Amino acid sequence: MMFSTTSRQRVHILWFQGLIPYSIAWELQRSLFEARRDNPQLEDVLLLLEHPPVYTLGRGADAKFLQFNPECSDREVYRIERGGEVTYHCPGQLVGYPILNLKRHQPDLHEYLRQLEASLILALAQFKLQGERVAGLTGVWLEGQKVAAIGIQVSRWITCHGFALNVCPDLQGFRDIVPCGISDRPVGSLQQWLPDLTVPDVVPAIIEAFSETFRLDAQLNSIDGDIPEDLWQRLLAGQADSETLTKTQAS
Repeated sequence: MMFSTTSRQRVHILWFQGLIPYSIAWELQRSLFEARRDNPQLEDVLLLLEHPPVYTLGRGADAKFLQFNPECSDREVYRIERGGEVTYHCPGQLVGYPILNLKRHQPDLHEYLRQLEASLILALAQFKLQGERVAGLTGVWLEGQKVAAIGIQVSRWITCHGFALNVCPDLQGFRDIVPCGISDRPVGSLQQWLPDLTVPDVVPAIIEAFSETFRLDAQLNSIDGDIPEDLWQRLLAGQADSETLTKTQAS
């Protein structure tokens, strides 16, 4: 896979190896989000990771879409600031948290949701999969099965939370909820079409599609373990140093 540098604005991509507990990812998001809300000149960031099994509900989500009592269960459940109903995260699902300044892109929440969908559809096309939208709903479907969920928070045009793409997860956990409050549309995964597909296979396609959709240069940092302190401080200052990558050709 070959990459080249362009002159577009930069997005710092942190791709985390291994599973990241939801509480830790939430704190990372909040730190980056608040830094950019306080200083809109800081560059955009995209976190890419997988979570251990966890359920999250949007700020206005109806708890009736949980098919279990969280007070009598050992399942992890968080109510968070994003929009949308309940969803499920687990290994084999690629989660993306963009922290973007929409004033540098298009300050329109509806358009931002459509751009996230477009980037996912573009990534799926690299695997010859035809992702689709469903009128009146948010997310991406394959042959009627929802493979990507989206839920965001925006404050002062800085974004937080994002998307979850089912690559090769165990879908059993979705049976304990009404995913996104939609009872009549099944949840699927890319593995149903491509049995050998893994999350690392999909990450480069997501990076390329996201960068192309938002017209950004991807500066990739692969994180195995804790984020190095010097990198973290540079990210909070918007000056992380790494190789700037934009895919131009696949080999």
